Amino acid sequence: MARRYMAGESPGHALQTTALVNEAYLRLVDVKKVSWQNRAHFFGISAQLMRQILVDLGRSRRALKRGGGANTLSLEEALIVSPERGADVVALDDALRVLTSIDARRSRVVELRFFGGLSVEETAEVLKVSPETVMHDWKLAKAWLLRELSVDEAHDA
Repeated sequence: MARRYMAGESPGHALQTTALVNEAYLRLVDVKKVSWQNRAHFFGISAQLMRQILVDLGRSRRALKRGGGANTLSLEEALIVSPERGADVVALDDALRVLTSIDARRSRVVELRFFGGLSVEETAEVLKVSPETVMHDWKLAKAWLLRELSVDEAHDA
């Protein structure tokens, strides 16, 4: 999971995969009174922690650059995690925060599938909904995020 996240980061990124895993582990160990339900639940929590770590790092880099001029990316770029396309995790996180206020479950589906790398079935298990519901939420969330990120990109231009 960490390797997939780091593959989407820009070259020369300050955080290495092992450092991301270590930081996530330290935060997992620090989590008190978690009643681990199953493997999917563990990966869901891990996805949240890695998202927080990468977003915190991205925000601190932006702050260091006094606004940073970070590039806004399209949802298509954000959802394709590969070495060729660096994802702006901060822009996606900002959009997900807005989506959470509108529809928390759809935001959680994106977090689990994109950040956690969970399958449709694993996501359904974590959220206690059917796989069909996950697919429906995933489709609508992607469309909403694409529109939201496109509006932000047009606004910045």
